[in-house]
Amino acid sequence: MLDWGDSISWLIATAVLVACAVLLVVLRPRAERDLSESARSVADTGSTPVSAEAEPDSAATLAAAEAVGDAMIQAGYSVMTVRAALEDIARVNHLPASQVVVFPTALLVSARGEGEHRGEHRTGAVSSGEGRLLLAQVDELQRTVDAARIGVLDPASTVERVRRIREMTPPYGRVLRVLGYAILSGALAVMLGTTWTGVALAVVLGALVGAALLVSERVPNRYGALITVGVAFAVSVVVFLLLDAGFGPRILAALIAPLVVLLPGTLLTTAVIELSTGQMISGAGRLAAGGMQLVLLAAGIVTAGALVGVPDIDFTEHPEALGPIAPWIAVAVFGVGIALHQCAPRRSLPWILLVLYVAYGAQVIGDLFLGGVLSAFVGALVVTPVTALVARQPSGPAALVSFVPAFWLLVPGALGLVGVADVLGGDGSGPNSLVTTLATMVAIALGVLAGSVVSNRMQRPPL
Repeated sequence: MLDWGDSISWLIATAVLVACAVLLVVLRPRAERDLSESARSVADTGSTPVSAEAEPDSAATLAAAEAVGDAMIQAGYSVMTVRAALEDIARVNHLPASQVVVFPTALLVSARGEGEHRGEHRTGAVSSGEGRLLLAQVDELQRTVDAARIGVLDPASTVERVRRIREMTPPYGRVLRVLGYAILSGALAVMLGTTWTGVALAVVLGALVGAALLVSERVPNRYGALITVGVAFAVSVVVFLLLDAGFGPRILAALIAPLVVLLPGTLLTTAVIELSTGQMISGAGRLAAGGMQLVLLAAGIVTAGALVGVPDIDFTEHPEALGPIAPWIAVAVFGVGIALHQCAPRRSLPWILLVLYVAYGAQVIGDLFLGGVLSAFVGALVVTPVTALVARQPSGPAALVSFVPAFWLLVPGALGLVGVADVLGGDGSGPNSLVTTLATMVAIALGVLAGSVVSNRMQRPPL
């Protein structure tokens, strides 16, 4: 039987989902039916379209495919989405026999003609995966890809546009980005069930972690492991010292919340999607990388626990200390924080909030009827087509831009972090947590795959 708090949450979730559904129906007439409208918006002075009578240019097409593929890998798209985009670009540039091989850190493209143009054949390789694009860059990249794959931009114009995207100035400065991370950390702590003390602690630690992450953007990738362990260690030491001082177990939410961006939830779920669709090499590689990231985070936590002397880490209890209304307010704060820290386009904030509320509402209702793990499936299933619908709006961002914040809201990596920390600390419940994590990842991956049946038909895949 539902208690008062659960009843309020369920009623709010139902009202939110109904309101969002009505809004999407009202906005449907404004939706763009295909890619052509959004694609034409990226063409500017000096851009030229692909000519139907032009001879195929394998060198130029190869350069465009390499530039687009490298940027899409850095944006976080799955190998299937990258390959489909590059094959379309080759086809529209009269090289339909081209072959594309995509890995999470590399790209191989063979631009080939057929028939009388069989002699047009160029092959190139690109090492990718260094750094990540901000959400504003991802939005511009998606529109550029749409334009290139339907011929609105020729190869030279495509290469030039990708170059400008890489040189984009972030819409928000470093101070605002750190502030954004601080408030998203505090909001996530509210949703994890902390007290006001825990919220304040999460905000302070979030500011420190946010500053460290901005510094790490200028550090070579080979030092990333040291930064991950160091950040996890510093956050854990502070939280464990306060636990020793008698602040109570509810502040444990402040341990997970500041580490949310470092949790490899997206990486692990993309790995499951790729493995389930036959991309064994890329899927296994992402799975190994995500597992290693969890181990590094857990190593920092366990080391801090051993140093401070916290023998038992109980992550399991998350009472709603601030009441059933607080998490719904925190969703909006979380969205603003994500938009600031990840530099989302300013026009995308209302759409990001819409998707976040759909994700949270679907997860609340799914948890009521199906339990925690399957609620992740429901959230992913509902969110995936919604991001595609949002992307079809004239002012809507790319599907990936609104999908990533919603994915972080689900926090699928948190359970895995808990499980690995328990295993390294000698806790016998660790394997159970890891099994729950695997089930959560599979549930989210299946939800994304099922939802992609709709989003792919609208040519707006989220990953």
